[in-house]
Amino acid sequence: MAVDSAVYTLMGTNPRLAFQASQPALVLASGSETRRALLASTGLSFTAFAPDVDETAVKVATRRDGGTPEASALTLARLKAQAYRGEDALVIGCDQILVCDGVWFDKPPTMDAARLQLQTLRGRPHVLVTATVLYRGGQKVWTHLAKPKLTMRTFTAGFLETYMAAEGEALLHSVGGYRVEGLGMQLFEAIEGDQSAILGLPLLPLLSYFRTQGIILG
Repeated sequence: MAVDSAVYTLMGTNPRLAFQASQPALVLASGSETRRALLASTGLSFTAFAPDVDETAVKVATRRDGGTPEASALTLARLKAQAYRGEDALVIGCDQILVCDGVWFDKPPTMDAARLQLQTLRGRPHVLVTATVLYRGGQKVWTHLAKPKLTMRTFTAGFLETYMAAEGEALLHSVGGYRVEGLGMQLFEAIEGDQSAILGLPLLPLLSYFRTQGIILG
């Protein structure tokens, strides 16, 4: 599988960023612009591509077999990492599933679906099951699971319509139907967990692993 044009080459452009080893190459197996921006914010050099994985089929099969959201998220993260076909690299696979009162939520396909999803989550807590898996040479070398908890406030119907009009179709690119890094913060009364995990890529544990492996300076 070829990688797309979203290639970040920060290392070497500034002496302050020369803290990354030349090998292995880092690959982010994600089409999420938010995840790409998060990893880029660390100053690391990496390549990103969007893996072709049937997420719906995996989730349906996991539910059918009595599996958990955690198992589904880890499976999807693994499949995304394994989708890379290229040079020897350390590949980062990620997935996130929203769970509220035992119900799994996917990215809303339409604005009407986003409205219904936000109405369902209103005034209730939910968990973002966030899985990260690292592969190198066809072998899994690291796994991490985070479960930040977010509680939506009881917002008015008028606020919801104003919020949706302001955000537009950006709502359709998030599993929660919101962007907590933007206007979506106004939806919440409480948030428990690391911000980067909420956004889909837990940076602190990931960077810690890179340091233990000598990929970045400690």
